[in-house]
Amino acid sequence: MRDDFSRILETIPPSGIRRFFDLVIGAKDIISLGVGEPDFVTPWGIREDAIYSLEKGMTSYTSNQGLQELRDAISDYIGTRFSGHYDPIHEILVTVGVSEAVDVTVRALLNPGDEVIVPEPSYVCYSPLIQLAGGVVVPLDTSPTFVPDPARLEAKITPRTKAIVLCSPNNPTGRVIPKETLLQIAEIARKHDLWVLSDEVYAELTYDEAYTSFASLPHMKERTVLLNGFSKAFAMTGWRLGYICAPRPLVERVLKIHQYCMLCAPIMSQYAAIEALKNSLPQVEEMKKSYQARRNFFVSGLQDAGYETFLPEGAFYCFPSIQHTGLSSEEFALELLKQHKVAVVPGSVFGAGGEGYIRCCYATGMDQLKEALARISAFKVS
Repeated sequence: MRDDFSRILETIPPSGIRRFFDLVIGAKDIISLGVGEPDFVTPWGIREDAIYSLEKGMTSYTSNQGLQELRDAISDYIGTRFSGHYDPIHEILVTVGVSEAVDVTVRALLNPGDEVIVPEPSYVCYSPLIQLAGGVVVPLDTSPTFVPDPARLEAKITPRTKAIVLCSPNNPTGRVIPKETLLQIAEIARKHDLWVLSDEVYAELTYDEAYTSFASLPHMKERTVLLNGFSKAFAMTGWRLGYICAPRPLVERVLKIHQYCMLCAPIMSQYAAIEALKNSLPQVEEMKKSYQARRNFFVSGLQDAGYETFLPEGAFYCFPSIQHTGLSSEEFALELLKQHKVAVVPGSVFGAGGEGYIRCCYATGMDQLKEALARISAFKVS
């Protein structure tokens, strides 16, 4: 059998997040702060509506683009919550999670050699999917503030630059890009005729200020791909449902890829999402209050233990510095797991700008967080 597999794929490492997740599967007495997943069960009203759809025999394929009722609900939701106005017939596509949304978007946008600027630290799927689409990743180090500097961003632009990726609130840092910075990036995108892929899956989990959707900025809708989904805010990770809001010409091309590689999102997940958007935002608000309380507790505890940590404005991650230990991010994570059975993710898996930091997900029980802090405080470099 031939073994000359895809050369591009050979250059892409496995997910660093998955690696550390696999280390804790089946292990006893491990406190995992690694995988970015809500610890809440999907609200009952959402689950009940999915069960009801199954009882009614709703188990077929849907339109490739997604149920019209769901696209109508997404359009209303984005318009009401984030001042975005999208035609549910031509400008919205339902995907199997936000990761698929990123995948089909970059495949629809990029030609071989096109460059995409990716501020780092960044979520682990962006760069590999850009590479698999034939694009060239241009990393932008945002440390130590973890907010993209517009001047440094513009300096990265070349005649081959096609797009910029933004993620706010950010995974892994929890930072929210201030509106003033977004406006500067918007002007750069307009000036250089660039697309902006705006991952806003954590938009509902913004704690201290009102959230600004990039597409709501003046003249940005026509060059923005808004990526969002149900996994984080609605505690629906396993339902695998996301969506793209974008100009019609791009949606038409993304749909062409989606209909061949995925066909459609699961119908029961789509009915559950309709209920989520129509009736479950009060539960989202309660979950957000809980995350905010845990954020305040955990960040304060890390600071008391001697770990320099800023207060994240959104999502459910904090990104403490471990530079004072003299260990690399991976060495620290492995030693902490070995000595005290606390699993965190090395910042280095999110790009070079993450080296010297670790990602901690505080979407776990308060008792677990208290014990994790005690173990981290007791951690000594050998």
